[in-house]
Amino acid sequence: MKELLHDIGVEETKENIKKVDMILHDMLSVDYPNCAATWKMLRQKLEYDAEGFRERMKIAVQTVVESK
Repeated sequence: MKELLHDIGVEETKENIKKVDMILHDMLSVDYPNCAATWKMLRQKLEYDAEGFRERMKIAVQTVVESK
């Protein structure tokens, strides 16, 4: 999670981590809090299109979390 937060320019706080986690679940269509399924799908998305997925994450989180 730390690496993803850094890659999308989000400050690492407990509040931001929770918000990003919820956004990830929504983007990946995984019920919250099914973390194992979310991380499995996240790894697949990053393998397939890391740059594109990170860009979509940046857009999704920019209005709801504190930036660096």
